[in-house]
Amino acid sequence: MPELKNEQLHVVIAEKGAELRKVTRTDLQQEYLWNADPAFWAKTSPVLFPIVGTVKNNTYTFEGKNYTLSRHGFARDNVFAVTSQSDTQVTFELNSNEETLKVYPFHFRFAVIYTIEGAKLTVTYQVENKGAADMYFSVGAHPAFKVPLEEGVTYEDYYLEFNKVENTPLYLLSDGGFVETTPVPFLEHTQRLDLKKSLFYKDALVFKNLASNAISIKSDKKPRGLTLQYDGFPFMGIWAAIDADFVCIEPWCGVADSVDATGELTEKEGINKLPAKQVFERSWTVSFF
Repeated sequence: MPELKNEQLHVVIAEKGAELRKVTRTDLQQEYLWNADPAFWAKTSPVLFPIVGTVKNNTYTFEGKNYTLSRHGFARDNVFAVTSQSDTQVTFELNSNEETLKVYPFHFRFAVIYTIEGAKLTVTYQVENKGAADMYFSVGAHPAFKVPLEEGVTYEDYYLEFNKVENTPLYLLSDGGFVETTPVPFLEHTQRLDLKKSLFYKDALVFKNLASNAISIKSDKKPRGLTLQYDGFPFMGIWAAIDADFVCIEPWCGVADSVDATGELTEKEGINKLPAKQVFERSWTVSFF
């Protein structure tokens, strides 16, 4: 698996799914990613493309034809090609092929670029429309960070800190993983969300248009933590498997179908329309402390 190294960070990424597998502050001897324990969740940081979340009946319609696409799309299950690599940057690429065209009728190049600088990791998504007509897609992140980060403290000793005061409702997910249309009050005049495992007993917390563009994992009892900054991602998911020792902070350009979604891809909430031969790019950065 490709690795990136500098004086502070050691990062490991798998070719399958271009999935981040380890992030270690070597100068602090601190690992930050979830260990992929299959008893809870056997992944660490899947890349979500060309959809985020679930479409109804795993089916959508485009130009009168039905296509089947499983939750979060196919990128996480495909092997990417490494197209360039140095000590501090690596680029993974996935291109449309005979198999992808069966479930997603667009010609594309999808690149995931990992870059380290000091104690920061930047992840960049590039989506190129290689076709002759508009392309519709979603893309998102799903990194799982270990909680607690250090010994001697518990999961409940940690909290999420938003970099702006939030007055933001929560969009609940139905049993099928679809977004309810009516939000419920949740974050009210606060920058803090205390972590507890029961938060995730009914699936992810879904937010639309948070005021913040950065979320930190912190504890008042231990110094280690991180800050994930994201710009240009209108949706945010926060999730953990039931009773697992991690939390996912998930910036999304896209979201699961709502309970009343029509199934038409062009009408899907949060879908991105990319003109022919154009490139869409978004990045998120994590600072580890």
